Amino acid sequence: MAQLLSFRVYLSAETQKASPGSFKRTQKTRKPFSPDRRGPVAPSRKSQNLNLEVSPHRAVSAVRLMRIEYGGAFADLLNEKGKGSGSNEMSYVERTIGFRTRDLDDRDLRLVTDVVGGTIRWRRYLDHLIGSLCHNERTFRNMEPLLLQILRIGVYEIIKRDMPPYAVVDENVRLAKVALRPGAGDFVNGILRKLVSLKEKDALPLPKVEGDDRAQARALATLHSHPVWMVRRWVKYLGLDEATKLMIWNNNDPGFSLRANTGRDITRADLVERLNSLKVPHELSLHLEEFVRIKTGLQTVVQAGLLKEGICSVQDESAGLIVSVVKPQPGERIIDACAAPGGKTLFMASCLKGQGMIYAMDVNEGRLRILGETAKSHQVDGLITTIHSDLRVFAETNEVQYDKVLLDAPCSGLGVLSKRADLRWNRKLEDMLELTKLQDELLDSASKLVKHGGVLVYSTCSIDPEENEGRVEAFLLRHPEFTIDPVTSFVPSSFVTSQGFFLSNPVKHSLDGAFAARLVRAL
Repeated sequence: MAQLLSFRVYLSAETQKASPGSFKRTQKTRKPFSPDRRGPVAPSRKSQNLNLEVSPHRAVSAVRLMRIEYGGAFADLLNEKGKGSGSNEMSYVERTIGFRTRDLDDRDLRLVTDVVGGTIRWRRYLDHLIGSLCHNERTFRNMEPLLLQILRIGVYEIIKRDMPPYAVVDENVRLAKVALRPGAGDFVNGILRKLVSLKEKDALPLPKVEGDDRAQARALATLHSHPVWMVRRWVKYLGLDEATKLMIWNNNDPGFSLRANTGRDITRADLVERLNSLKVPHELSLHLEEFVRIKTGLQTVVQAGLLKEGICSVQDESAGLIVSVVKPQPGERIIDACAAPGGKTLFMASCLKGQGMIYAMDVNEGRLRILGETAKSHQVDGLITTIHSDLRVFAETNEVQYDKVLLDAPCSGLGVLSKRADLRWNRKLEDMLELTKLQDELLDSASKLVKHGGVLVYSTCSIDPEENEGRVEAFLLRHPEFTIDPVTSFVPSSFVTSQGFFLSNPVKHSLDGAFAARLVRAL
C-alpha cells in the first residue's frame, strides 16, 4: 500500500483533490453498463474460458474503458495498477465479457495504458467520427456500451496512433464478434473500413472553426476533444490562441517528475545514479534541486522498487514549488489542512531537518493511514502527525494555532488534465459554483488556525481565475487582518503573477497548472 501511495503522488494533493467526495458525479447520457446487454455471461467459473485469438491489449482496454465511463473508476489509477498485474486484468475481462485472453506482457500493458488514456482524451473527437459514419444519429445514440468502446479503440488506433489500419480492423472485428456477436463484428468492420478509406483520401468528416462564438467553441471542442463549456471559459480568460495551445497540451502524453527523498538523505545525484543504472532517460529540473524529469521509464522505476524503498516519489514540480511557497523551516509547526494522499506533506516533512512537526489533516481516514505508512518508508514518520477531521469542524472546536497553514483546496483540477484524462468529462460548469463555495468555507476555517504573524498558503491544481485569484480577493475582503506576501523570493520570477501569486502555466512551463497565494496574518 505504501508503494501505491508513492506512485499516486503525481495525483497527489494536486489531482486527487480534484475529485472531492462531496461532489456529485457527472450524470452519464448512456445507461450504466451491464454485462447482460451483451448476452448472458456465466458468473464465476472454475474453468477458464480461454480465447487465444483475441488481442489481449484491446480486450483489457475495452473493459477498462467500461469501468471508467460507467463504473466511475479513475483512468490514471487503473492504468498504474495495471502495470505488472496482467493476471488480475484478465479476471475483470472474464467477468465482463465472458472469456480470457492470454496474459498481458509488458508491451501489452504499455499499449493498454496508451490506448485507454488516448481513447479517453480523444473521446469527443472519436465519437464525432463514429457518429458521422453511422447510418443515422439514433444508431450512434443507442449503441451498446461495449460496442462503442471497441469502435473508439479502433478509431483511436487508426487515426491517432497510425497503426497498420487493416490489422486494427481485423483485430477489433474479432473482439466484437467474440465478445458480442457476429453482427457486431460486421458493424465494426463497416465503420472502420469507411474510416480507413476517408483517412487515405484525407477526407475525414471534421467540423470547421467558423460562425459565431458558440459555433466556433463547438468546433474547437470536437477538434481538440474537450467539453464545450471548458473551451468557452478558456477562450474568455486566455484568448483563442492560448486556449488552443492549452488543449493541445492536455492531449499530449504527460511527463512525470521524481523527487529525491532528502528525508532519507537521498540526494538528486543519488537518484540520477539509480536512473542511469536502470537506463531511464531523464533531465534535471530547472526549478527545484530535488527533482528530476522523465518522459518514459516510469514503469521501470516502479518495478525496480525505487518508490517502495522510499528512494523517491512521483510528484509534479508544480507541487514542489507550492512547498517552496510555504518554505517549511526546522522547528515550525505546520498544518496541511487537506493533506491526503500526502505528497506535499512528505516533502514539507523532509524540509524540517528532523525538527518541528507537520500535522496532516484529512476527512479520509484510509488515505491518512496510507500516508502514515509511506511516511515510515520515507523515514519522516516522526515529523508527521495525522488528524482525521473535516477542517471546518476542527477549526471550530480547537484553539491551537500554527506557524503556517497550507490549504491545498479541493478544486476543478483544470490544471492537471494531461494526467487526469477522464477528469474533463467528469466536470460540469455547475461544479464551479459548488467548488468556489467550498473553497471559501475552507479558507475561512483555515484562517482561524494561523497564529498572529503566521502564514496561510492557499493553493489549487487549477488554472481558473475564479478558483484562484477570485477566492483570494474575496477572502481578503472578509479578512482584512491578512495581507498578500508576494512569492517573489520563494519561486523563480517566471512563476510570479502581477499580484504576487504563484502560477504555473502548463503551456509556458511544461508543468501541471497550479496556483498558490501566500498570506500573512497581522501581529
